[in-house]
Amino acid sequence: MQPFTWDLPYPSRRMPILAQNVVATSQPLAAQAGLDALRRGGNAVDAALATAIALTVVEPTSNGLGSDAFAIVWDGAGLHGLNASGRAPQALTPERFAGLKQMPTIGWDPVTVPGAVSAWAALAERFGKLPFAELFTAAIHYARDGFLVSPITARAWAGVLQRYADYPAFAATFAPDGRAPHPGELFRCPDQARTLETIAATQGEAFYRGALAERIVAHAQATGGLMTVDDLASHAPEWVTPLAQIYRGYCLHEIPPNGQGLAALIALGILQHFDLAQYPVDSADSIHLQVEAMKLAFAEAHRHIADPAWMDIPPQALLDETFLAERARQIRMDAAQFPAAALPTDHGTVYLAAADAEGMMVSYIQSNYMGFGSGIVVPGTGISLQNRGAGFRLEAGHPNRVAGGKRPYHTIIPGFVTQAGKPVMSCGVMGGAMQPQGHVQMMVRLFDYGQNPQAASDAPRWYIEENPTELSLEPGFAPEVVAELRRRGHHVTADLPPGRFGGAQLIYRLESGYCAGTDWRKDGQATGY
Repeated sequence: MQPFTWDLPYPSRRMPILAQNVVATSQPLAAQAGLDALRRGGNAVDAALATAIALTVVEPTSNGLGSDAFAIVWDGAGLHGLNASGRAPQALTPERFAGLKQMPTIGWDPVTVPGAVSAWAALAERFGKLPFAELFTAAIHYARDGFLVSPITARAWAGVLQRYADYPAFAATFAPDGRAPHPGELFRCPDQARTLETIAATQGEAFYRGALAERIVAHAQATGGLMTVDDLASHAPEWVTPLAQIYRGYCLHEIPPNGQGLAALIALGILQHFDLAQYPVDSADSIHLQVEAMKLAFAEAHRHIADPAWMDIPPQALLDETFLAERARQIRMDAAQFPAAALPTDHGTVYLAAADAEGMMVSYIQSNYMGFGSGIVVPGTGISLQNRGAGFRLEAGHPNRVAGGKRPYHTIIPGFVTQAGKPVMSCGVMGGAMQPQGHVQMMVRLFDYGQNPQAASDAPRWYIEENPTELSLEPGFAPEVVAELRRRGHHVTADLPPGRFGGAQLIYRLESGYCAGTDWRKDGQATGY
């Protein structure tokens, strides 16, 4: 039986969805594309891929054909992790950034090889049931014939046009009328449709070793980029074993570095040393403990997480029980502390979860990083290239220092929960540094406080800002809680709008089906049958 109640104590625009086949993501048209794949005889992986491919079209403010992706799949017998993040061009060197204090965020310099297309092909080949080309039907239709832009996506679209004002191919593709589309306005991108048709027909090969790869490289050579044919051709996604941390008898699984999922595991390993449930939900004591554990986790994560080939210590060392117990002892209940950390920001990520009646469950995340990414759009293709290289550091000696052929620190992380080796929940909270913080908050709300997935998503959130002395709170926390957090030394900014607090999607396994929750902070939908 589920450990939660069916109470819905927070204001919300959503209800939990209960069905035997479910999809949850941040854009309704994409969720329906995934559900349609299930109805046509596909499994949860087919549904996840149809959803992910559609998202590149209907939510281009957060992801695209030039994104990276990560996934965790429960195939009915065990978990499989996929790291489809790309590497920096081989010719990229630290000397290129001499005199700078941090990596650029736009232009070719932060562009890494896009991995999402390779994730689609790898997941479909290993687990899919439907023909690969069928997974593209909805995306191609929306790109060629158009879709009505949803409100939150339209707002994000309008907010970034000035950022990319110096990139004419971006404007030609995503602002052909000289502006962003309005909510409810039909938007078409025929270039994307043609590119998607090519990817579908070649199982993704054209993107890395064919006509599309040649166009990407030609544009790089013409406009100052370092990407080469060899950089694209040498890309390959990697199957990995997820890392895990027990919390209240449940096990949270995360993709190992170069992703930041390890930060969530560290925080939960610290919180495991406290009886959090003795404090009321949403109380100052409960929030204080979670925030202090998360700050300690980030301090470690940003010192050590990098491409694993470059890390000074193995990831498992950061989950050592003695180490976590020592970090737990550093927390004071009466005062906030401020361990050093530097958090990257990210406002451009999509997360989705899917599950089918046969028991397969998928946790999948895909992102261009900051909005549309680098601003580089390959003319005539609709391919907007990510700016994941902005996650590199420039300090000499840091394991995450920029280098050619290296994968940067990655913010996007899918989560998966098991108990005693059996699947419990696929979950994620998109939004840069919010992601591990969101994973921790979902775990605490479900397994310390017995909240159902929709209630856990609806609840007000806290967020540790880039400057780790700053704590941001959503509306919904009691004034006396805010005052007490300030008294303990937290530098609190309260009642902030939802944009910085991410977007959750959760699918929880029940005895005969699933309970899915979706975030009111996004345009999205949980749907099923």
